[in-house]
Amino acid sequence: MKITSRPILLVEDDDVDAIAVHRALKELHVTNPLERAENGEKALAYLNDGSKDRPCLILLDINMPVMGGIEFLRAVKAYGPDLRRIPIVVLTTSGEQQDKVESFSIGVAGYMKKPVDYQQFVETMRTIDRYWTVSEMPE
Repeated sequence: MKITSRPILLVEDDDVDAIAVHRALKELHVTNPLERAENGEKALAYLNDGSKDRPCLILLDINMPVMGGIEFLRAVKAYGPDLRRIPIVVLTTSGEQQDKVESFSIGVAGYMKKPVDYQQFVETMRTIDRYWTVSEMPE
């Protein structure tokens, strides 16, 4: 991802998908720590915890219990500029057009559908890694 050691925050309720993300990042030699929140509420708590490092990227599932991805996006974008500037990439099984429209309307940096095949999933993660490795972000 970035040379910085800032974490990547994965907001994902499914253990199998979380393991796949972890495995894929390890396979791609991404050295950023991966932090996980099982739903939007826990992710907001993480972001508001002053003792935690601000993530360089948030990978967000849409369909989660307690607080789903769209609800989380609205909450994050309502905060001050320090949270609004964190890039958020939706990584979900949802191919629903409404989810895509809402996500981009709220301000996601990207929307990726999780491939079922693991090697295709690794390639999706490689694409995310490549983009954020060359992307210039404000400090």
